[in-house]
Amino acid sequence: MVFYTGDIHGMPWNIVKFSKKFQLTEEDTIVILGDVGANYYCDERDNKCKDALGSIKPCILCIHGNHEARPSSLPMYQQKSWNGGLVWYEEEYPNILFAKDGEIFNLEGLKHLVIGGAYSVDKFYRLAHGANWFPDEQPSDEIKAFVEKQIAENNIDIVLSHTCPFKYEPREAFLQVIDQSTVDDSTERWLDKIEEKLDYRAWFCGHWHIDKRIDRMHFLFHSFESNEQFMPDPERGESQ
Repeated sequence: MVFYTGDIHGMPWNIVKFSKKFQLTEEDTIVILGDVGANYYCDERDNKCKDALGSIKPCILCIHGNHEARPSSLPMYQQKSWNGGLVWYEEEYPNILFAKDGEIFNLEGLKHLVIGGAYSVDKFYRLAHGANWFPDEQPSDEIKAFVEKQIAENNIDIVLSHTCPFKYEPREAFLQVIDQSTVDDSTERWLDKIEEKLDYRAWFCGHWHIDKRIDRMHFLFHSFESNEQFMPDPERGESQ
């Protein structure tokens, strides 16, 4: 089964608890919708998060957020093909996979498109206080072109992104201390255009630290959802 959840920012304990409670196995996948935090410090301080996620059985598929380095920029990562798409991984943690933006993964018969990244509203605070900030946090023009090519050539069932399309922004989750006129919302506005072109079954995103659903848009933070809701029900005579 596939499970979806939101940002953990280097704190994997709820995922470990969830995995053990429901006795997940190597056949299961947990998708973290960005800001995993396993590549935030880019040194041994990240290992505590990786050790915890690496200790459980399910595969952990990580979407790129805005509080972490891209694995492609880190020397310890290798790339491989996984369920029809490309991922980054470390030999030491083979069950922790980082999805390449724009890739499509076939998970239990559902095609999942990955679109990571977002703008950090705390960018200048982090820079002023010597904390890590990553200039490539948002999708590049190259990534955007690849995503647009993918949706033109493929049918998509599920979208996995970090942030959401602009029209769905949960304004109640805006931080009051942030002047919204200073926020770069170009990624969200581009996602608007992507959303309008897709005939999808569900769109899962993190980033906003809120658990909410609007239409087919699922915002996840601490909660978990599964792909069971999209699978056919044999008792009703439904087929794939």
